[in-house]
Amino acid sequence: MATEGVEGFYVETRNYGATGAFWGSLGFKNVFETDHGSGQWEHPSGGPYVFISEQHDGELETHPIVRVADSTTFALERVTDFAQPFTPEHWGVMQAIVRDPDGRSVSLQAPLPEAVAIPDSESHHAEKYGSA
Repeated sequence: MATEGVEGFYVETRNYGATGAFWGSLGFKNVFETDHGSGQWEHPSGGPYVFISEQHDGELETHPIVRVADSTTFALERVTDFAQPFTPEHWGVMQAIVRDPDGRSVSLQAPLPEAVAIPDSESHHAEKYGSA
């Protein structure tokens, strides 16, 4: 099996508070927040989570997050446009970004292999947001 199905959705917004309130009104509960306008929301009945990320520049993006069991053995039956190969991320997964035939992004996320270290989140946040 190539993947384990949709695990979540990544949703960018201009206003984290308003978007969180919207998902809250749909029954989703905030399970954690970062200190820079992002957080994960889950529904008590289950199903995919929603990860909301406040962005102020560029076009807003929304894409599915698909679970992969093992990034080192993952292979698709057809040629795939990899916008980003599997890369260790600061939230503790290996992530690849692929594009569907219409150019939309799909995030593939797999557990970190034992020998791979998690990138430093403080350095990542300092680079992206200007402070740790």
